[in-house]
Amino acid sequence: MAKRRKHNLASLDFEELLDLRKKVESALIGFRGTLERQLESLGGAITTVAKRGRGSSLRGKKVKPKYRDNAGNTWAGRGATPRWLKMAIAEGKKAEDFLIEKTVGKGKAKKPTKRRTKK
Repeated sequence: MAKRRKHNLASLDFEELLDLRKKVESALIGFRGTLERQLESLGGAITTVAKRGRGSSLRGKKVKPKYRDNAGNTWAGRGATPRWLKMAIAEGKKAEDFLIEKTVGKGKAKKPTKRRTKK
């Protein structure tokens, strides 16, 4: 095992910190490669978070805005409430005042049903 040198990070300048970072990253990559090879030799499989199916299926998908103010600010109703809406609520308005009206589309025309007529 190589002799480890202790670093006083506060005494290092920017370039030295970047150099140390590169060394740490390369060491971690090397350790990862070693662990992956050992796991493969044992017959194991490497599973990542994406392969295990964790996380929301909605994450990263765009959602149509649900709220809009007169200035054109929009919010989809996900995550933290935006400042413009918080300020409006603090002024006494309601979040429902900013809801975007959903227009009812024509959609697909229904097929006419075949009616049997009695003869």
